[in-house]
Amino acid sequence: MKCMGFVDLSDSVPFKKAFLEDYEENELPGLALSGARYKEALTQKQLSELTGIPQCHISQMENSKRPIGKKIAKKLGKAINISHKIFL
Repeated sequence: MKCMGFVDLSDSVPFKKAFLEDYEENELPGLALSGARYKEALTQKQLSELTGIPQCHISQMENSKRPIGKKIAKKLGKAINISHKIFL
């Protein structure tokens, strides 16, 4: 099977279990936001200016102190060039 490009997944581990086991489910959107912002080399202030979302709210979202709703997720996704669904 491997010679055809198939891989045996019976020994695989889900991404969340392997890399995010130390995080609570509600922390993942903030972690995604922080990582995506970093990848685009944006400061919180710059992201605030792009989205119209107050910088303090972005900080709270990244630290899982403020939820990221669908409307805000869409603004963030558009500004960071990523699917908004990662923040939900």
